[in-house]
Amino acid sequence: MKRARVLGITVAFLPTLALADFGLSSSTDFYTVDTGAGLTFKVRRTDNGVSTQSAGDIASLKYYGVEYQNQSRGSQVNSGFDWLYSNTSSVSVNATTVNNQFIKVTVNAGNLTHYYMARRGYPHIYMGTYFTTEPNVHGHVRYILRLSSSLLPNGPEHSDLRGTVSTVEASDIFAMGNGETRSKHYSNMRLKDWQYIGATGGNVGMWVVRGNQEGGSGGPFYRSLLNQTTDNDQELTYIVNYAEAQTEAFRTGILNNYTFVVTNGSQPNANIDTSWFSQMGLNGYVPSYSRGVVAAVGINGRDSRYDYTVGFANSRAQYWADTNESTGFFKSADMLPGTYTMTIYKNELAVYSQNVNVSAGESTLLHTINITDDPSYASAIWRIGDWDGSPQEFYNGDKLTIMHPSDTRIYNWDPGNFIVGTHDDSHFPAYFWKDVNNNHIIYFKLSPEELSRAHTIRVGLTCAFSGGRPRLYVNDWTSPVMSPSDQPKTRTLTVGTYRCNNVTYSYDVPASAWQQSSGNWNRLVMEVISGSGGSGYLSPAISVDTVELLD
Repeated sequence: MKRARVLGITVAFLPTLALADFGLSSSTDFYTVDTGAGLTFKVRRTDNGVSTQSAGDIASLKYYGVEYQNQSRGSQVNSGFDWLYSNTSSVSVNATTVNNQFIKVTVNAGNLTHYYMARRGYPHIYMGTYFTTEPNVHGHVRYILRLSSSLLPNGPEHSDLRGTVSTVEASDIFAMGNGETRSKHYSNMRLKDWQYIGATGGNVGMWVVRGNQEGGSGGPFYRSLLNQTTDNDQELTYIVNYAEAQTEAFRTGILNNYTFVVTNGSQPNANIDTSWFSQMGLNGYVPSYSRGVVAAVGINGRDSRYDYTVGFANSRAQYWADTNESTGFFKSADMLPGTYTMTIYKNELAVYSQNVNVSAGESTLLHTINITDDPSYASAIWRIGDWDGSPQEFYNGDKLTIMHPSDTRIYNWDPGNFIVGTHDDSHFPAYFWKDVNNNHIIYFKLSPEELSRAHTIRVGLTCAFSGGRPRLYVNDWTSPVMSPSDQPKTRTLTVGTYRCNNVTYSYDVPASAWQQSSGNWNRLVMEVISGSGGSGYLSPAISVDTVELLD
């Protein structure tokens, strides 16, 4: 490979290869698509009887003649188009050229249709996935590109399994020899924070640029796996919906679009033009003129320390918008018509909600909104943590999403008793497990006037696992047993997410419970209880947002 130096920067040039003409060709087993931009890919037309390959898979993906696709396993939806629905294994694959500018390969499998599309002169594979019922074999929808990790060695470190020597949990969390953990789960980011995922190698980058995720589930803060690197594969995983840590029902009847993009190693342009989809005859496609807009003049009552996000959700679609830092102005465009629950989030905590209507071709303009439901408005004698829907300000909070809680880089989960007025939030554990760091003690003092009254203790959770919830002991007083909250039934705290259903438990503590002298320490024990089983880091658990004593 030739290299040149320009202003002291080493520039690598790809081998000189004549680009083939844009076009579609077919054989008995494959459709071959040439983008006319160095990228050529083959879609399998027939089932060759191999369980890791099926009709509809990408079987070859070459860039400037170099093969990047795993040749023993296809790139596909879930684990293959013939294994999406129980009792449905037939798959049909068809292809056509549109207006001499575009190519469409259509894969039909049960109630799911998947599209591969090419646009003349672009090294992209435009994809769309449409389904009217949720695939029930695996209970989720994700597209996995299985590319060569030797050619694309550079992916997220936390999900790079090369060099792992043991299994930590289930069959998807592993450990290095030094005790550091790796898993596909730890490549996660909040949905609103990423626009593309990918990996790079010598002078090449391969990426997946996400669409607007209107057909996904979980909202703007949902976290799920994105990448995984093995000895053979660099797996880029686009989640349409996923069964783990889901807080709402899956959405169907939406065209979910996303784009595979090849670059020279640089990051891709995230602004993908899909306006030409209107020419392609795609199931579920809704043009901009059939969509609507919601905007608001501003939001009053915000806390300047936090970002605010506005989410929109109904059974059909989801959207979100960032707010202006100064005024709170927001705008959400290209929304499908319908009535939505609009929720304003302080960081990740819902602090306001109302319904809004969206009409095709129209803009709904809202007057300035006044936040009404921020729990931090209440006067507190003491407060541990922030009411923001996240435990990340707490002890080990910076490591929650990128490693297993047993990782050697994580501090012992029991940092000792918490003394109000002495310790800051970073001394309080972000997570509590029944088997790991239970019965945590908080010490605090009250003034004579405060001792004379009953008070309420509130414990806010961002997630609870296996029925875990807090029970409190204040000196000799014991709180009632609360009911478990409504939470996902899958793993959560060990797979890089603290985001479930926020819930607040309130405990009315009588004045008789306090120490009778203001000079004495009150002792609050917080215990995780549950009637469910599990052990260790899979024992019942909670993720803490805030613990406070109200005035």
